[in-house]
Amino acid sequence: MLPFNTIEEAVTFLGRNLTMAETLWFNYSAKKSDFYLYCHNILFLFLIFSLVPLPLVFVEMMKSLEFHKYKIQPKVSLSFSEMFKCYKDVMRMFVLVVGPLQLVSYPSVKMIGIQTGLPLPSVWEILSQLTVYFMIEDYTNYWIHRFLHCKWGYENIHRVHHEYAAPIGFAAPYAHWLEILILGIPSFLGPAIAPGHMITFWLWIALRQIEAIETHSGYDFPWAPTRFIPFYGGADYHDYHHYVGEQSQSNFASVFTYCDYIYGTDKGYRYHKKVLRKLKEQSKPNGAQNGASYYVPTQDLKSE
Repeated sequence: MLPFNTIEEAVTFLGRNLTMAETLWFNYSAKKSDFYLYCHNILFLFLIFSLVPLPLVFVEMMKSLEFHKYKIQPKVSLSFSEMFKCYKDVMRMFVLVVGPLQLVSYPSVKMIGIQTGLPLPSVWEILSQLTVYFMIEDYTNYWIHRFLHCKWGYENIHRVHHEYAAPIGFAAPYAHWLEILILGIPSFLGPAIAPGHMITFWLWIALRQIEAIETHSGYDFPWAPTRFIPFYGGADYHDYHHYVGEQSQSNFASVFTYCDYIYGTDKGYRYHKKVLRKLKEQSKPNGAQNGASYYVPTQDLKSE
């Protein structure tokens, strides 16, 4: 809750007029508790999990050749009922695990110093902190993901997420309840190291989940704006990890590719792409389309 009763008091405190964004923030948050503002995350996550994957559902149902050529595993097609079942499973986990986790995490958010007052952070400050959050989450998630692919971690926890060998948008948060709890650590680690404003925190939680949905979309669209992000993995990169499944020792990173490159855990993927390029070159006279990327006639890809 802001320590000002009026905009005039806020202006006096800041020593300047409020920006338009700060005025909107004051009018919305002045009488609301920090806990209430923090709980917006629950609403944001519900809307993101429910709405962001819907365009991918429509694309899948349309079975348009214009979009199908961008499907990474074109031989795998899920029905509407199968995708809706995935959504229901995700919502069940949301109610039982994700929502309560957000609620009980509030004391830690207060402890690390997430701010709700004025002034609002600049765009540059927000972008800088979001970059730090993504880098920290990606690095810590990489090592946790590698652990989850050891025999015990996979069989007891991570295999649930890999039930979708050809991932779909709704399956991004589909996982064992313990995996959801464990992977909550990397998400909070960045804000704990570089605490910012609640608005930055909202953006971080929202963008990370939107990124995960895009990564699990099952489509490699050439117009995706994320293609312009340096070292960004994307759907094709992570889809390979799902396709190989339990035996996968490749592409562990959640967002970027540098960890896999540094630690040598992208060799299977790079070998796969090399074989795929050769096959496409050989099949060009037959008019091969973009798409059938994981149906390569070699058994070596799953052992790399």
